[in-house]
Amino acid sequence: MKISKLALALVMLMTFSLSVSAQTVDEIIDNYLENTGGKEAWTTVEGLKMKGKVQIPSQGLDLPIAGVQLKDGRQISSAEFQGQTFVQQAYDGETAWGTNFMTMKAEKSDSEATENLKRSFAEFPDPFLNYKEKGFEAELVGNETVDGVETFKVKLTKKPVMVDGKEEENVVYYFFDPENFVPIMQESVAKTGPAKGAKTQSFFSDYEEFGGFYFPLTTEVKANGQVFQTVTMETIEVNPEVDEAMFAMPEVVETEEKK
Repeated sequence: MKISKLALALVMLMTFSLSVSAQTVDEIIDNYLENTGGKEAWTTVEGLKMKGKVQIPSQGLDLPIAGVQLKDGRQISSAEFQGQTFVQQAYDGETAWGTNFMTMKAEKSDSEATENLKRSFAEFPDPFLNYKEKGFEAELVGNETVDGVETFKVKLTKKPVMVDGKEEENVVYYFFDPENFVPIMQESVAKTGPAKGAKTQSFFSDYEEFGGFYFPLTTEVKANGQVFQTVTMETIEVNPEVDEAMFAMPEVVETEEKK
């Protein structure tokens, strides 16, 4: 009897392994889009509005955050700190801008940051939606264990990013749960910013349904293995009504001392 149970376990393991290896990259992507809302439904998404919080352990911060992103590229993401709201990143259709944390005044982003932001518009509402039409390339590179789960490891090559005036390859690896076909982690090397050159990993969990679509509520971001921040979404609104003026960069009025 023990031999029979062992044999059955081996057969089940082999069957699971074969099912994992038999998937193609497009089957994985199609299953993912279908399980999170449906491919056709995803094409109807014109905007997303989110609220939540971000925890930054190294600085002991726990900040309320909010964001709106539209299909045409207009977007704004903000956080509250000590009673003040600052814009981390915004784009009004022409100008990319954010709040200078030292002066708490609006500043235009430099040309390279603006160009990279514009190139990222193709990823809305999901980088895998019609990825070939976007000029992206997807490849199943094998299986890898993440937190005890044997996942599909998919390499997605997106539009190149600008780094110091030159284009560099923009590759992100996604690790899909073979049962639900949702990413539980993504991995890349930071090209810009304070973490430039670091291997970054984002762990996704707590998928919940909002407006007919499933989103991960919790994203834990690590840089070189250390937790950098944890983002927790509380509400996500699909195709929200928004105030058009919210994306516009405020006019900066110089003080007499600076004139």
